[in-house]
Amino acid sequence: MKSLDLKCRAKINLSIDVLGKREDNYHLVEMIMQTIDLYDNVNIEEIESGIIIESNNEHVPTDSSNIAYKAADLIKREFSIDKGLKITINKNIPVAAGLAGGSTNAAAVLVGLNKLWGLNLTQEQLMKLGLRLGADVPFCILGGAAIAKGIGEELTRIKDLGNVKILICKPDILVSTKWVYQNLNINKVAKRPNIKNILNNLQENDVQALACNMVNVLESVTENKYTQIKEIKKKMIEHNALGSMMSGSGPTVFGIFNNLDCAQKAKEELQQVYKQTYLVNTYKGGIEIEG
Repeated sequence: MKSLDLKCRAKINLSIDVLGKREDNYHLVEMIMQTIDLYDNVNIEEIESGIIIESNNEHVPTDSSNIAYKAADLIKREFSIDKGLKITINKNIPVAAGLAGGSTNAAAVLVGLNKLWGLNLTQEQLMKLGLRLGADVPFCILGGAAIAKGIGEELTRIKDLGNVKILICKPDILVSTKWVYQNLNINKVAKRPNIKNILNNLQENDVQALACNMVNVLESVTENKYTQIKEIKKKMIEHNALGSMMSGSGPTVFGIFNNLDCAQKAKEELQQVYKQTYLVNTYKGGIEIEG
């Protein structure tokens, strides 16, 4: 039977603004996303029939609610393929963390099956399929850095952050994205990101200015309920992070560092309290097919 191994990477948000809400209750956003080199390994193996999901992480669903399962089912239905699949997800990206861990698994399945079954779909076609699964899936296929508008589906590739050290720390709590958006009062947002300034910072390679300009309007909701987020941000700044912010709807916090020693010390201290702490680089690409 044919099989394929893939690496699928997490993302962080360098800014998130929520501009309004559509009639279908989807929120209109404007955000900047950046891929980081924290990845899951996904193996796709062709079997006789059905879709089987296996994972090393007990929090990953192994039934049809898994977005990677939905990606496989979508491809099978769209192209009338009767072969089955076994998908093994070796998780390194924290679950329910604001890092697009599920979305990047789905993106890996779409990219992998395009290769495995010789579908010859373009990246744009894969991204359109991905949007039917979730708003973050197209970006996970694209990779690098992009500005996202609409409900997150209108992507424009931009200059990435460059080779920068990113410290990731996820407290041991689970945050519902739906709950965060439901509790966000758009009219009471005190500070919004200046997207134009951030894009200029990226263009000029001014990481320090960018770190100072980062704003996530969802922080106001999640921080109020989970004080750990503020504590982690404070600890990163104490260790000379250029800036620190919550990614997505949380609860993961990241810090941008230009000094490796400071980043290592921050990692060591935070890891004593929060097991899921990782020091990684930014990443320029999307899904990687191994071998």
